[in-house]
Amino acid sequence: VAAVAVDQLVPLLPPSLEARIFSFVPAAAGGAEADEETDARERALQALLDRLLRHWPESPYEFRVAILEESEPNAIAFPGGFIAVTTGLLDQAESENEIAMVLGHELGHFRNRDHLRGLGRGLALSLALAALGAGGSDALVGMAGLASDLTQRGFDRDQESEADAFGLGLVQAEYGHVAGAADFFRRLPDPEGIVEERLATYLSTHPLGEERVEALERIALARGWSRDGELLRFGSVSTGTTGSPGLARAQSSVVE
Repeated sequence: VAAVAVDQLVPLLPPSLEARIFSFVPAAAGGAEADEETDARERALQALLDRLLRHWPESPYEFRVAILEESEPNAIAFPGGFIAVTTGLLDQAESENEIAMVLGHELGHFRNRDHLRGLGRGLALSLALAALGAGGSDALVGMAGLASDLTQRGFDRDQESEADAFGLGLVQAEYGHVAGAADFFRRLPDPEGIVEERLATYLSTHPLGEERVEALERIALARGWSRDGELLRFGSVSTGTTGSPGLARAQSSVVE
């Protein structure tokens, strides 16, 4: 009962206090080795994230995005407003639009406070003690494994679907269409036969690629959002179709 109560109370933590408590997360999560290319990619990611955030003006967070050196394609929402995107995801991405959908999806988790749910009794209790100014170093030690724990933990499918719907809305608001939004999910492999434990776990808790694409198509159809439009190439600055800083246009695409 206590564990359930703590799990229900933790998401009520004010975002400003959450950000202070979890200010150590960016350093704990690590990142790709700094070089000119990585710095340029991170600046482009942050600029894209900031553009999406203009369509969520009531956001209570100050968001930061960083790149993790990891071959597995993934993005992770950490408490405090930190989003990590792996090099594997960026290397596979074929347009800015699909990266925008992934970032929008992670913002959806923050909107619903999903990133604070299901942290586990021990971590949640440490967080509660830290929020109350109790527990001292023991509370911080209890949270020290946060980065590792969160990369191993998945959200349930309802949480994922709600985050998808929110992210798709941000993509529509930014580009005026949702072309390319489902491309990353379309390329996810079939979980059967996956040997790598972490990827298999990720796929077991996320909606399957085909199901996810179909759900996104239903949302777009129901809301009258165009699935046809120009895709933008990630990484080279130009002027986007919305009048905000965008990236060079690539090819047209339809979410089939």
